[in-house]
Amino acid sequence: MQAALDAGAGYADVRVQELETEELAVRNGVLETAELATSAGVGVRVVVDGAWGYAATSELDGDDPAAAARLAVDVGRASAKVKRRDVVLAPAEAQSGRYETPYKEDPFAVGLSEKVDLLIAASEAMRTDKRIMAATAALGLRRERTVFVSSEGSLLVQTILQTGTGISATAADDYDAQHRSYPGGHGGQHACAGFELVRNLALVEAAPGVAEEALALLTAPACPVGTTSVVLDGSQVALQIHESVGHPTELDRILGTEAAYAGTSFLKPSDLGRLTYGSQHVTIVSDGTSPGGLGTVGWDDEGVRPSPTFLIRDGLLVGFQTSRETAAAIGQDRSNGTMRADGWINYPLIRMTNVNLLPGDSSLEELIASTDDGIYMTTNRSWSIDDMRKNFQFGCEIAWEIKGGRLGRMLKNPMYQGITTEFWGSCDGIAGPSQWTIWGVPNCGKGQPMQTARVGHGAAPARFRKVAVRAAE
Repeated sequence: MQAALDAGAGYADVRVQELETEELAVRNGVLETAELATSAGVGVRVVVDGAWGYAATSELDGDDPAAAARLAVDVGRASAKVKRRDVVLAPAEAQSGRYETPYKEDPFAVGLSEKVDLLIAASEAMRTDKRIMAATAALGLRRERTVFVSSEGSLLVQTILQTGTGISATAADDYDAQHRSYPGGHGGQHACAGFELVRNLALVEAAPGVAEEALALLTAPACPVGTTSVVLDGSQVALQIHESVGHPTELDRILGTEAAYAGTSFLKPSDLGRLTYGSQHVTIVSDGTSPGGLGTVGWDDEGVRPSPTFLIRDGLLVGFQTSRETAAAIGQDRSNGTMRADGWINYPLIRMTNVNLLPGDSSLEELIASTDDGIYMTTNRSWSIDDMRKNFQFGCEIAWEIKGGRLGRMLKNPMYQGITTEFWGSCDGIAGPSQWTIWGVPNCGKGQPMQTARVGHGAAPARFRKVAVRAAE
């Protein structure tokens, strides 16, 4: 940091990070992946002549970190020659402290043989029929140790521990192939937690039911075409939040400074406090402090402690996800702590932490019982949304017809379509706290070069009226 200041930086921060990951995957009872990897490096971010500069190195000894700091200053000076405006940062109090993800059982300390045996047992428990072509089980572990210092006086040490696991079965016959996952899509469930997450999911016990549904889907009728009420399970609501609320409320997209990967946003700064985003049932909060959330941290990569921020309150757009720079650009006096980088090598971007739909006062059972005609869909299978995050279509793995308040026949290849504000405006019921879960999304892409973030979404089953549905082809 001192090398950056000596070279002319007006502001500097430094992240020294060590990353440890473990990936295990079993397919049809055979271990296919067993990888343990580590990475360490230092990233230096500076403001010089009113512009950003960044550089990183994996060499932590000798003069290499200081050389990276000087390079960051050189990059900043070059950037200043083409800047449109000076970088202005919202104030941030200097902080010092330590944070560690709470957990009960260190997943890295669990024996490799125990973890592999568990995955093999879950895979084998799904192989109940010769039509089960693929029975997979996977486990992913991640531990980040970071030291952050800034020229404003912050000194922060944090360790983030994340665990994810899931199983899936693919069934096929001469005419079709169908896929079922547990406990959700995107590899299952992921959280800031220890190995207790894996034990609580009881993969082996759930496995036969996963295979049974995959087989049943082979002969199930296709989702009908039409407009109807749709009840979504919590994991699908989580993806709906991610794509149609999380990304469009990232302020760098709104201001046009992020457009290279997956587009910008249909929102404008002037929409704040004016735009009706959803029905009165819809209240959504960005909260990097949610216990267990995959996006939960002690501080973001600007050294700002995350603060719960209402994005939508009673259907009205009232907040954005911000950095220090973007907060200042719209006249706000602090960032809400959403700047994160994919490892030490990358420059921080505004990233979702945990974007949560607050629970309602209903239940899944009540939502179904009060639906005369509709479809209950669960577990994401596919997604597509335009580059301004407005028009979308999502497919699910499985659905059931709702007739007279009761679940009826199973349906395959269900898909629904909508326009973001119209869709959220049609929400007329959300299940309560007992059915609310923070779902982890470990593969959120943004930036160029693309960075992958790990984010969370608290959600419960919800109902939406007058939704266009059809079967995926």
